[in-house]
Amino acid sequence: MRKDVTSAWGYKKAKDIARRDVIALLDRIVERGSPIAANRTLAVCRRMFGWALSRDIVPTNPCAAVKAPGKETRRDRVLSTDEIAVFWRSLADPALPISKPIRLALKLQLVTAQRKGEVIDAGWSEFDLDEGMWTIPGERAKNGLPHRVPLSQMAMTVLDEVRAMLPGASATKWLFASPRREGPVTGPAVDHAMRDNREALGTGDATPHDLRRTAASYMTSIGISRLVVSKILNHAEAGVTAVYDRHSYDAEKRAALDAWGARLQQIVDASDRHANIVQMRAL
Repeated sequence: MRKDVTSAWGYKKAKDIARRDVIALLDRIVERGSPIAANRTLAVCRRMFGWALSRDIVPTNPCAAVKAPGKETRRDRVLSTDEIAVFWRSLADPALPISKPIRLALKLQLVTAQRKGEVIDAGWSEFDLDEGMWTIPGERAKNGLPHRVPLSQMAMTVLDEVRAMLPGASATKWLFASPRREGPVTGPAVDHAMRDNREALGTGDATPHDLRRTAASYMTSIGISRLVVSKILNHAEAGVTAVYDRHSYDAEKRAALDAWGARLQQIVDASDRHANIVQMRAL
């Protein structure tokens, strides 16, 4: 919005924005080589004007009937066991130029398979550490419903690292407080940290969202049903039942996340053992 929309439309009234203005805006973004950013800009503008239309602030939505200019390909990137091992080990390297909150946020996302935004905006009030449960409130969940995430032993270990990060960290509102501003670290900061350090992390073109996909893929590979994985991912469901179904899969989700945590620990431990092997030269 700041980079593209307000810089172009900042001095215009919303009701004066026409469809040709939207098209011209998107064309400029595409011409600079960012077609996917153009798609995201269209989505944000469409939602903004849709809200304004519903409040009778504007007479029409100028984004109506405007097609997304960029062709998107569905990603299927999943980290290999070697990539996971290097990624996890690299996050513990003091020389890695990534802040501690972002390092631990990336770890927690891989362990819990939750969305990046739900992880980085998490507050301590959402966690029941005695029960080993993280409840994402409906206002932060993508489908608008509270979502219960059982915490595996590996997830609890990451949370212990978070609490040890700063004196009194567990008394603060945010798990992953930004070192530069009030509030949690931002999504772009996490994206940039992973992209700018891809060589050190050994993750290539992987993104934070690919960590969630990786966790889901490994869970199905070890025999977890797609239904249970879908419950863990909190995918949207149709019907009234979904509203009243918050606790019915807690046991299955806990077993699945425990199994994934054990598998992840196995991958990390195997890598650590390999890293400690010293090749001896023959005399």
